[in-house]
Amino acid sequence: MIEIDPRRLDLAREFKARPFGVHSPDLQAVLNRMRGAPPQGKHCLLMSKPHAEWLLARLTGEPLRPEVVPGFVFSSLEEAEWAVFKLRWTDLTGHSLEQELGEPPAPSQPATSVPTAERAILAYADEATVAPGETVGIKVSCHGVERYRVDLVRLGAPETGPDAPGFREDEVPAPGAGEYRGRVQAIHLGSSIVVAASPRFALDSFTVQVLAWPTRPGKGEQALLGTWSDATRTGFGLLLDEHGALALRLGDGSRAAQVSTGVALTERRWYFLAATFDGATRSVHLYQEPVAEPLFGVEQAVHVARQVELTARSSAGPFRMAAWPTGGHYNGKLDRPRLANRALGRAKMGALVDGPRPAGLDNAVVAAWEFSIDIPSELITDRSPNGLHGETVNLPARAMTGYNWTGAEMDWKRAPDQYGAIHFHEDDLDDARWETDVTLTIPAGARSGAYAARLRGDGAETYVAFFVRPPRGIPAGRRPPVAYLASTATYTVYCNNRVRFTGAWTEMVQGRLTVMDATDLQVLRYPLGLSTYCVHSDGSGVCYGTRLRPATNVRPKGRLWNYAADLFVVDWLDQSGLDYDVITDDDLHREGIELLAPYRVVVTGSHPEYDSLEMLDALDAYLRRGGRLMYLGGNGFYWRIAYHPLKPGVIEVRRGEDGTRAWAAEPGEYYMGFSGEYGGLWRRQRRPPNLLAGVGFISQGFDASTYYRRTPASRDPRVKFIFEGVEDEVLGSFGTLRGGAAGLEIDSYDALLGSPRHALVVASSEGHSNTFELVNEAVLVGHGATDAPQNAAIRADMVFFECPSGGAVFSTGSIAYPGSLPHNRYDNNIARLTTNVLRRFADPTPFELPR
Repeated sequence: MIEIDPRRLDLAREFKARPFGVHSPDLQAVLNRMRGAPPQGKHCLLMSKPHAEWLLARLTGEPLRPEVVPGFVFSSLEEAEWAVFKLRWTDLTGHSLEQELGEPPAPSQPATSVPTAERAILAYADEATVAPGETVGIKVSCHGVERYRVDLVRLGAPETGPDAPGFREDEVPAPGAGEYRGRVQAIHLGSSIVVAASPRFALDSFTVQVLAWPTRPGKGEQALLGTWSDATRTGFGLLLDEHGALALRLGDGSRAAQVSTGVALTERRWYFLAATFDGATRSVHLYQEPVAEPLFGVEQAVHVARQVELTARSSAGPFRMAAWPTGGHYNGKLDRPRLANRALGRAKMGALVDGPRPAGLDNAVVAAWEFSIDIPSELITDRSPNGLHGETVNLPARAMTGYNWTGAEMDWKRAPDQYGAIHFHEDDLDDARWETDVTLTIPAGARSGAYAARLRGDGAETYVAFFVRPPRGIPAGRRPPVAYLASTATYTVYCNNRVRFTGAWTEMVQGRLTVMDATDLQVLRYPLGLSTYCVHSDGSGVCYGTRLRPATNVRPKGRLWNYAADLFVVDWLDQSGLDYDVITDDDLHREGIELLAPYRVVVTGSHPEYDSLEMLDALDAYLRRGGRLMYLGGNGFYWRIAYHPLKPGVIEVRRGEDGTRAWAAEPGEYYMGFSGEYGGLWRRQRRPPNLLAGVGFISQGFDASTYYRRTPASRDPRVKFIFEGVEDEVLGSFGTLRGGAAGLEIDSYDALLGSPRHALVVASSEGHSNTFELVNEAVLVGHGATDAPQNAAIRADMVFFECPSGGAVFSTGSIAYPGSLPHNRYDNNIARLTTNVLRRFADPTPFELPR
């Protein structure tokens, strides 16, 4: 770690002159030191006026939340960066830059308003896509809001503050709109298993056992197995006590007795855990034994025998795993839970692990649950004759390696007996399960588009986004030529991304201060569940994403990312003069090529990153049949996903082996539980983005966007139509998304990865900053030239190529690209050339493959 030399005032002057963009190596080293500090106490910004005013804050507390630093109000991000640079310089060197540079102290300014999440309307929709004449249910929870009004709106451009084009929305009269009384609806986080009550669980004597891999022992009491009820003080419960030791709890209806081993378990270590109780003698035996693993440890087997004073009162259940009715959620894996109706000896317990009905124990086995059965479902199968099946709650992770995984097989379908574990988390969530408060009917004549339910009350506001597709049953010949494909899969995967605010690496990756607004604060204040970019409280990756909850980052106002940035494309289509329909990833996954077939051209948004096999196959077939694709984004078609087979709105992603990712899947857990497909990058499965779009992900950087420069290939007669009326050599040196058309996440042409050899790279970006680094999968051996100023591979390529049967592809390779479309009221070279492409692609005249 470098020490900052306080004499290097030249570095401070360099930063003041250019806080965003290319920096000298010495300045970049200083910035890395400043930005690499732990999140606790780190400076950040609160946006107090949309993209126009920011307050200084510090992250503090547990969980982390921003606390305003009085006296600092900024009218530009550059001003804010310089103020924080000076503060950090003083903290790290003990020298004041204001004194050294002769700057007068910045005047203290009071904040006119401070963003807060104290008053909030939280809401979500039951559907992502509806057709005219259909209904959408809005589920609402109000905090500090007594009454609210709901209106249906069709959305255009996102809120951009002083930048063009300005927020656009049109109210659409709809049945269901009106005034409503607010109420609070709770979200219950945490996964578990519930088996319905049965007389077979009312046992006077018993053995209960399980293989366990705890991830947070000692972090509060955590349930393992049993019928224990705090309310009635009856039943039994196998658990980890507040110190992380195995314990058994019994109740007599008024009192409780608990026996513990007194020895804490080690996290991420497999154990055999068991308890027996003999009702006649009131004797308890506990077994806490580490399972042999290929690691060295000092853990020893523990056996405790005690007698309890109370007469245990049995309970018929329900039988629960990983949580009690009142909480006590367990974090970690469980494998092969078993229940017997007598106190077994240790040898017979071992036989019960090996099989559900060992010889001599047929009449003793009450339940032998096998988690390796029905992995894609929520069903928990009991292999005993009693059929005491259960169900999961809040989707704990399945297709997880068990206590006996050898590493010889990576696919759970080929060795299911080694994938008998389920990983539970106290913060799992698959569905908020709220009741519907508002039902909106989409008018029969509503235009297809991006819509939202707008809720306002007592100074709070929220938008619940969904899409209106074309009316069902319209013949292909009556459809418009253009379809906009909304990235609903990507929105679901990103939903409620907390790590952008709380990650230790966030500012290093962003290359600038973290910015939040009032809606962002909601995800830090309310238990809304995690994004698949987050890790659980135990550090394991979140592999399931759900849209069935309030989404703080799927909205037309606030940070211009994903959904909000995609509205630039929607607004541009509205301005283009061509009719279009809106379809979604969810539709495409279900309906395939038949959804795309009526359209001449399909247009994407800024970041279609996540795709199922069904989606990619449909797009590929569409192009082979003469369709045209306009990919107006960056880092698209990157991760493979699976939709839950029975729960629409829930998506799985396994971040395995490679890729630019927020976490890495555990070894052996790369195959998705929902579908059995291998997860991770499409690039590792012979489907790199280059095959479909001509370009693939090469770099990311979030401090500054730049421009494209035309190449000699842009003069090729094949692409003359693209540049009609465009004489500029430099394209997109302007834009709302960090100042240019090329930035944020960018893609490049690479023939070795499948970019068509006949494709034309008509423009390439240049001048990217130090924060743009080569993606992980592009670096086989680490070296010192992986950032943009040193590596020419880091660029966004604008590409065109023809496909068989008269189709074609146009790709921009940049997430920032749509932010340049509305510049100067759509009178600019990016809007002009993109509209040229749209009009030619909508023309039925076939493209010819070059000879």
